[in-house]
Amino acid sequence: MFKQSLLSRGLMLAFGSSLALGATAVLAQDGQRIEITGSAIKRIDAETAVPVTILRVEELRAQGITTVEQIMSSLSAVQIQTGSSQQVGAGTGGAAFADLRGIGNSKTLVLLNGRRIANNAIDGSAPDLNMIPFAAIERVEVLRDGASSLYGTDAIGGVINFITRKDFRGGAITLGADIPAQSGGESAQANVGFGFGDLSKDRFNVFGFIDLNKQDPIGGEQREINNRFPGGLSGTPYPANYFQGGAVGNPSAPGCTDPSFLVAPGDGTSCIIATARFVDYTTKSKRTSAMLRGTVLVANDHSLSLEWFRTQNESTTRIAPVPYAGLFMNPTRPDGSANPFYPGNAGSSITTPNIPISPTFTRANMNPRPGVELQPGFLNVRWRALAGGSRTNISDNKQQRLLAQMEGVLGGWDYQAGISYNENKIAENVTGYSDGNKITTGVLNGIINPFGDQNAAGDAFIADALLSGNLQNHRGKVTTADGRASRELGDWFGSGRKAAVAVGAEFRKEDFLSASNPPVAELLVASTGVDPTAVSKGTRNVSALYTEFSLPITKTLDLTAAVRYDKYSDFGNTTNPKVTLRYQPVKSMLIRSSYSTGFRAPSLYELNATPSYTNTGTIDDPVNCPGGVPLPGKAPSIYCDIQIQRLTGGNTDLQPEKSKNFTLGFVFEPTDSLAVGVDFWWIKLKDTIGALSETTVLDDEQTFGAYTHRNANGDYSISSFDCPGASCGYLDLRQQNLGKTNTNGIDLSVRFRQSMGAMGRLNVSLNSTYVTKYEYQDFIGGPFNQNVGVYVGVGPVFRWQHAATATWSMGDWTVGAVGHYKSGYIDQDPTDNPRVNAYATADAFVRWSGYKGLSLTLGVNNLSDREPPYSNQQEVFQANYDPRYSDVMGRKYYVRASYNF
Repeated sequence: MFKQSLLSRGLMLAFGSSLALGATAVLAQDGQRIEITGSAIKRIDAETAVPVTILRVEELRAQGITTVEQIMSSLSAVQIQTGSSQQVGAGTGGAAFADLRGIGNSKTLVLLNGRRIANNAIDGSAPDLNMIPFAAIERVEVLRDGASSLYGTDAIGGVINFITRKDFRGGAITLGADIPAQSGGESAQANVGFGFGDLSKDRFNVFGFIDLNKQDPIGGEQREINNRFPGGLSGTPYPANYFQGGAVGNPSAPGCTDPSFLVAPGDGTSCIIATARFVDYTTKSKRTSAMLRGTVLVANDHSLSLEWFRTQNESTTRIAPVPYAGLFMNPTRPDGSANPFYPGNAGSSITTPNIPISPTFTRANMNPRPGVELQPGFLNVRWRALAGGSRTNISDNKQQRLLAQMEGVLGGWDYQAGISYNENKIAENVTGYSDGNKITTGVLNGIINPFGDQNAAGDAFIADALLSGNLQNHRGKVTTADGRASRELGDWFGSGRKAAVAVGAEFRKEDFLSASNPPVAELLVASTGVDPTAVSKGTRNVSALYTEFSLPITKTLDLTAAVRYDKYSDFGNTTNPKVTLRYQPVKSMLIRSSYSTGFRAPSLYELNATPSYTNTGTIDDPVNCPGGVPLPGKAPSIYCDIQIQRLTGGNTDLQPEKSKNFTLGFVFEPTDSLAVGVDFWWIKLKDTIGALSETTVLDDEQTFGAYTHRNANGDYSISSFDCPGASCGYLDLRQQNLGKTNTNGIDLSVRFRQSMGAMGRLNVSLNSTYVTKYEYQDFIGGPFNQNVGVYVGVGPVFRWQHAATATWSMGDWTVGAVGHYKSGYIDQDPTDNPRVNAYATADAFVRWSGYKGLSLTLGVNNLSDREPPYSNQQEVFQANYDPRYSDVMGRKYYVRASYNF
């Protein structure tokens, strides 16, 4: 193994590399030129002008972190951590994403060993963090600045580069378990590594790692927060609401106390259901990762390596049983006998209906859709099919990458060239769903009882209607050939230091395919919103050239300039430069600044997704139920607290998002024990890609009339059976280029490391981000929405958040504490809940390594068993809190045992 240089070793011991005067990303080896995230130039000294945070995975493991997803909690610059828990019911294959600066996970570039991996195949927005092989990771380098001048698309909010081991000899075994203090959420981990061959002696090295991770779910009934009302309420309950004209009834009204999950809405005749207890708070998952790498020295200055990794993640999520909002009930069966479940009929459990029912009630269209023939006196029914069980989605997510790489020194140039194949495949399978046409027939004709327990015939009919199988399949492929080279040029400016240059090229082919499985999907339109005929696909070629110059102007001032040209076969080309300055007037002070432009190309999904109809979130019809209060004669179950139809899909006319980034900061080392870094940052975005929000359109139907399509009755459709068709009322929310986003803030980093002699060593670190401004437009030319500390659009932007760590080591023992903090914010509906409280947790751990090769770690996360603060957000399925910003797990104990041999 190579030795560290004296300078790098000293910096590491004193501060940790992230604050060593210029954000040293890795440790330089003696006389060895290295490459760091954010620069293509290899250099002996590892000091740069860009702000980089480095996380050592060995330290993170001691804190109880066992997945790549969990690493994101250590980064204060990550505003939204889209983890697997909030993917419950979201249809993303249990994926986890990172969002630096809160501008969207698609604008954070994720790399593995400096190269791209395939994006999540469902929407192609960003890579799934859970697919990265955790056991093989050595460190994580986080560039907190734009970098399209080097990496191209997506590198606007920053770059997260996961660095694996380059070689390994011997063996390693790690076992671990996590046990929450409350029921649910237990997990277990195991990973094994092996390696042989010494590059310096044998001229080769081969190593591999296998990582197993099993996570149990937390059911909605396993946490008390499911009883926090009014979140997670629905007007499609069990027993069913029935209505005729504008009157709505329910057999459990007015009290709505039986079953216990019913809630009285206040109208005295209907009920609503609390669905939170039917929704899993976290996913059930089983993940297996493997990585294999072999390297051979083909000559003294040239090495060839082959690298392969594969991850399979099977995740299972459960949401509330299927709601059927568009059902009908006739007073008599097709054979002429009385419907035994029709309110007021002989044998019905509803002997006295709590609303007036007219036996002659009719409407103009008595045949709303094929197979449904309504009789005078029919009822509309909204029923949740508890008898069929929870809707369960099982995603089988597979990712792999094969990379061949050559690197070395040729003619004074440090070069690296590689060819890689990346693939992500996701199969979405379902259970707990039903054939909507059969359910409609069963309720209409008096076979299914929507108001109570089923008889034998009803049970058999529902069992026959149950469906399971493969719903959709997705595949994303990226094939890449790339190469870069760098070298020193000489002392051009008489500074005593040499200028350097790097040049590089990249060729990439992207391929995307997403298709429904018609035999299953066509029977589940009503309950999934998935278009059974949808086949979305696209392909494109990308080529790029880039260069970077490092110019020492004086002994204390460096200028770095870079530019990249990208050509896309679909939307065209773009050129993005970057200029950085690094000024070190004295040994203890470094001042740095940068300016760059960036872009994000529209994903193949955003360009090519097939138009399809799905449900909105829960809304109130602004015309018929303004402010949540129904107009006279308008039933609240039809117009209030409803989900309506929306049309989603791609847009081939999309243009790339564009950005301007600026940073200014300093690193100050007043003593050998203390380092302080402060970085101011600004990001300006335009032409952001997305869909108009349903709230934006519904709040101003006059301005957005082109996107609102009410049916002939002036209503929006609450049943997917209506769409497409003449009776379909919907919102058109397909992808488009929207308005601008402006954000800026301050990053603060502090590291203190002090030897205490015989009492050991103390280490303290703080990473903090303070956002001074975040504003965005919902549409081009629209007003700016202030988002800092306020839930606007899809969520809040936190004014202040930090992660702090303190460890004390003495001999074979290390004890530590970790604190996380997120400031509070104004909730989505401030009339119900004015403010979401700040969220702070503290962790503690102890580690012993007194036996050769063996280390044992015991720890507790969330020492105070802090519950998530209440939120009335309606963006994700879990109710009464926001899983994107807080954790429902509660206090959790963990144990780890590692043995290296």
